[in-house]
Amino acid sequence: MKKLNTYYIRTYGCQMNELDSEILSTQLENRDIKKVEKEDIADLIILNTCSIRDAAEQKVLGKLYEYKKSKDKIIGICGCMAMSKKEELLKKFKHLDFILGTNNLLDLNNVLDDLIIKKNIQRKKIDTTYEKGLDNFFAKRVNKIKASISIIRGCNNYCSYCIVPQTRGKEVSRDYKSIIKETKHLANLGYKEITLLGQNVNSYGLDKPEWKIHFSDLLYELDKIEGIDRIRFMTSHPKDITKELMYAIRDLKKVCEFVHFPVQSGSDEILKKMRRTYTSEYYLTQVNLLKSIVPNATIGTDIIVGFPNETDEDFNQTYKLFDKVSFDTAFIFAYSPRQKTYAARLEDNVPNEIKQIRLKKLLSLFHETLKKKYQNLIGSKQEVLVERHNKDGLFLKGRTRTFEKVIFKGDPKLIGSLQIINIEDFSHQTLKGHISLT
Repeated sequence: MKKLNTYYIRTYGCQMNELDSEILSTQLENRDIKKVEKEDIADLIILNTCSIRDAAEQKVLGKLYEYKKSKDKIIGICGCMAMSKKEELLKKFKHLDFILGTNNLLDLNNVLDDLIIKKNIQRKKIDTTYEKGLDNFFAKRVNKIKASISIIRGCNNYCSYCIVPQTRGKEVSRDYKSIIKETKHLANLGYKEITLLGQNVNSYGLDKPEWKIHFSDLLYELDKIEGIDRIRFMTSHPKDITKELMYAIRDLKKVCEFVHFPVQSGSDEILKKMRRTYTSEYYLTQVNLLKSIVPNATIGTDIIVGFPNETDEDFNQTYKLFDKVSFDTAFIFAYSPRQKTYAARLEDNVPNEIKQIRLKKLLSLFHETLKKKYQNLIGSKQEVLVERHNKDGLFLKGRTRTFEKVIFKGDPKLIGSLQIINIEDFSHQTLKGHISLT
């Protein structure tokens, strides 16, 4: 029987994938397999994958081709590609030892034991239903200051461009008692910030009406937990954000005033093709309502340019909406078709050069928006959670409640504390300042 001594995990994609990788790592370390930072010295290599965009999938495929040269290693694929391309991957890459689905993270040890005993047999563990054991499995976190907590897995929205419902299944809310228990556990370990994760956190509890607890109710419960200084969440779908959630953001001391609120397009025609189930007018109404209830709230978004049949006028509507909202955070991408989605049936008829022009134009607007915003923040005082050193080690780095990055000089002992910072300058998307003495 071969003994596994070391492992390497490469994570692609979102914060949910990062949390899933921590769940995998915890199981491996519990059986005394040590993490290494270089794949060439690992006995076990796991790629925890993402299928949201083609670029992420291509990186994974490139790695799998590279691993053909690897000898005496166990190689596995987890995450969304494991769900969307399982048979294709096993057939194409004979050196791929196992595939583990997004609902089967806690089956890792059993799969590894099978592989060690039965050599040269590919293993596959793919279930389409949520694995309840995940509710009570508390992963060891890499970051010691802040941690993500999954509160709802899966998605019921079936946007035409997105493969998540096929890779993560239908929405399943996690038991709120388990969420509270894990939050208290993290607080006892010294964690200061938690981020509640879900494809749509607004849907929390809707699949469990007997609980009589919705997302805003959960926030009120978590706000009572001592030791946690900040609570964040993502993502909020525009179709069902509630006034109760907005009031919770306003009234709860620990809940940060930042909402990731993806619009995807400003064109009603494109939104309809995307199956987003709201109009641009409705989206703006919700933004204005949020701003009226929480005046200092900042808003993040996701936008796709070059969706099939997107005209110049469709793009201009997106541009105007972006300008009107003045988004504080934005992830902007050129459309690429994903297999097994409804949009993949549509002709990808916007030329790539047009997509890139639109992408650059919207990014330029975003950068101008941020420049004006940061100029207005100069001279202000901001509460910052100190997270770590920056890359060059000369400054401490953290974020404001409204998610702006800040760097400043200070004692490393301040890491993990809240500090009031006088903002005096900015560079790109980072504020600069010094610790306030008053």
